[in-house]
Amino acid sequence: MSRPIRFNAFDMNCVAHQSPGLWRHPQDRSWDYTTIDYWVELARLLETGGFDGLFIADVLGTYDVYAGTDEAAIRQGAQTPVNDPLLLVSAMAHATENLGFGITTGTGFEHPVPFARRMSTLDHLTRGRIGWNVVTGYLPSAARNMGETDQLAHDARYDHADEYLEVLYKLWEGSWEDDAVRRDREAGVFADPAKVHHIGHRGEHYSVPGIHVSEPSPQRSPVIYQAGASPRGMAFAAGNAEAIFVAAPTKEILRSVVGKIRAELVAAGRGAHDARIYTLLTIITDATEGAAQAKAAEYRSYASDEGALVFMSGWMGIDLSAYDLDEPIGNVESNAIQSAVAAFSQADPDGKEWTVRDIAAWGGIGGMGPVLVGSGASIAQQLEEWVAETDVDGFNLAYAVTPGTFADVVEHVVPELEKRGSYERGYAPGTLRNKLFGRGDRLPDNHRGATYRVGGINSTIDDSVRSGVTAS
Repeated sequence: MSRPIRFNAFDMNCVAHQSPGLWRHPQDRSWDYTTIDYWVELARLLETGGFDGLFIADVLGTYDVYAGTDEAAIRQGAQTPVNDPLLLVSAMAHATENLGFGITTGTGFEHPVPFARRMSTLDHLTRGRIGWNVVTGYLPSAARNMGETDQLAHDARYDHADEYLEVLYKLWEGSWEDDAVRRDREAGVFADPAKVHHIGHRGEHYSVPGIHVSEPSPQRSPVIYQAGASPRGMAFAAGNAEAIFVAAPTKEILRSVVGKIRAELVAAGRGAHDARIYTLLTIITDATEGAAQAKAAEYRSYASDEGALVFMSGWMGIDLSAYDLDEPIGNVESNAIQSAVAAFSQADPDGKEWTVRDIAAWGGIGGMGPVLVGSGASIAQQLEEWVAETDVDGFNLAYAVTPGTFADVVEHVVPELEKRGSYERGYAPGTLRNKLFGRGDRLPDNHRGATYRVGGINSTIDDSVRSGVTAS
């Protein structure tokens, strides 16, 4: 292997994250999500397996596209109820030394100033192991909960997010100089005001004249995660993301997606491998092939068709309850679903037309990603093939049951990958950014955020506001 395979764990502060119905399995502990013990134990487990991080998804609304109501989502526990992901991090960070934490929050419903402070706080408390998954929102119910009639149009959400990131970069990178904090007891100076700058931002959506109220944290800007798959989303990721999450049902589709992302990175003035790309995957494994297949069959017996269609309806933007389970998917009128199912159909070796029932079966375990079943040795070989044939960096691992799915990967797959020289369980020192790239704690010079540093090409310091003059 030219570079080691990387793992992230994919979870959410809820019950049914990607595998609806599996919460009923006697070995599943996702219902324990409201306790800090569950999260601390999971973090420790993942660190023993050398995972890059725990990536925690989030939503602020319910999945209510299916049947035009959220009743099925509530009944199935389909990401409902769901708790705040940020409040989990401090305890997990205190219990670990190296594991990173990728936290999902949206750009649409919180002002960037308090958000900047919360992320700086977490970066301090984790000693630089925090990442932020930038989402622009996709659930209309979340927009309605915030007093809007719907989400902004797709590309408009990214336009708004561009300015949101601009404000954050100015606060994180451009407000405090590196030596602003003096802690000079003799002089009685904690920080030098001449080296703490008002950012003077005035844009279409935000006016932020003042300083970042937090002193610089180990990374300043957290590691930026992003999962946009559209052309606009890929362009946004190319300018901002350091870790990019994708989902593709086949190696052929994944190879195309990864190639497009690498090209976008280069077009944005960055290196083709300046962002780690992780693809969604679920692994069901055991000591032998037979035991793994039996385990997979048992898991599938708990999967909920209704729960899967709740998710698929929300992700694809079409009410699948309006169709019979055996309805050929070609009869479903939706541009979004047509493109998705065209991709899924390529996963069928016979090229048969999918039905709504097939979509439910696909989404019953692992959501939109494929499921690999086999012994540790078999899975290790398959993962190497995926990396070699697609140029992906690693895998964002969803679970069938938790923490059992992750424990199985650590027990059966990680040792096999280590034997083959394609996985490194040890960690590089320092911050999450340095662990991922080995290039230090700060954003690299060719990253968009670095241009907003004090003296950078996009620096907009306006200290005239100190005397009461409004920034303009």
